[in-house]
Amino acid sequence: MTLDVIGQAAGLFAVTNIDDILLLALFFAQGAGHRHSTRTIVLGQYLGFAAILAVAVAAAFGATFLPESAIPYLGLLPLALGLKAAWQVWKSHRDGGENDEAEAKEGGPGLLEVAAVTFANGGDNIGVYVPVFATAGVGGMSVYAVVFLVLVAVWCFAGKFFATRPAIAKVLARWGHILLPVVLIAIGLLILIEGGAFGL
Repeated sequence: MTLDVIGQAAGLFAVTNIDDILLLALFFAQGAGHRHSTRTIVLGQYLGFAAILAVAVAAAFGATFLPESAIPYLGLLPLALGLKAAWQVWKSHRDGGENDEAEAKEGGPGLLEVAAVTFANGGDNIGVYVPVFATAGVGGMSVYAVVFLVLVAVWCFAGKFFATRPAIAKVLARWGHILLPVVLIAIGLLILIEGGAFGL
């Protein structure tokens, strides 16, 4: 029984979080060469995913901190972060790269930035997790939560692994500063459009 639940939890996590590996690889590439960036990204990922779990568990027990109609508007978080990153890229390019040193000192993505993107990107997962948690009961829900939290570490490892492969690292080093805003904006728009926010 427990092995079945563990397998189901692992499958559910993998299916609902496959896009996080790309985001994590971009974050790790952005933080390459900066002290503590790996720790910051991992902690941000855990913070964002813990928030997803907390909302899903609470909703499974009948509490609704986030009305279902509000979930599509979570797309505004990655959209705003993507537009901010795009503005910084454009500004740096316009200034002839003078801001590159300032950006290098920043040390990659911040804890709250990673957490916000993780939460917003996983906002639609809440709708999938709630009915599963509600039918799993407290014991099953605990197994799901533990498996999910273990797999967050696996996802972080996979993101770091991809970001440090020579061929991928070369591409991310050259294009990562452009790819990150594009991916964030695309995720934000996708969440807004698929959820029907603003009547889209």
